Amino acid sequence: MDTIKLQWEKHSFILKPQNNPTEYYSGRNKTFLCYVIETQGKESHAAAHAEIAFFNTILPKCESSLRYNVTWYVSSSPCVTCADRITETLRKNKNLRLTIMVGRLFMWEEPEMQAALKKMKSAGCKLRIMKPQDFEYVWQNFVEQEEGEEAKAFVPWEDIQENFQYYEEKLAEILKGNKLHG
Repeated sequence: MDTIKLQWEKHSFILKPQNNPTEYYSGRNKTFLCYVIETQGKESHAAAHAEIAFFNTILPKCESSLRYNVTWYVSSSPCVTCADRITETLRKNKNLRLTIMVGRLFMWEEPEMQAALKKMKSAGCKLRIMKPQDFEYVWQNFVEQEEGEEAKAFVPWEDIQENFQYYEEKLAEILKGNKLHG
């Protein structure tokens, strides 16, 4: 099985150690998505939300006769609309397995968001909170380094482990069916 690392330039990103992707910023309107597609038997290379851009750009190139294991690394979990599209896509494409690694949960306190995350899970989506080593993996495999300079090491922010544990707990409660409020 080949692993193909894809990164489309419009949605590439540069992480800076002082940028903590788990914090909520007022007015944040971008989600960064990096992804890995594993196919059996074939290599491929490949102003919507990042998730929709993926489905519109990459998914049409996938052959229905092959099985795809797709891993997304996103700064934030999908909005309700994107979560619904993910659910619909997974139900229609039985050859697609999707794991989404998220830096933080988007609007997780909202009941409709919690319901959307549960529907994604029921459609077969594996939703995980990124651990510190996942951020390091993204840094090493997807972050563009300055040309001509020595590659910079990933420097985790001070409370990276606490952020992971906080969101992991919230996600587990949501997916178990517990209603949560901020």
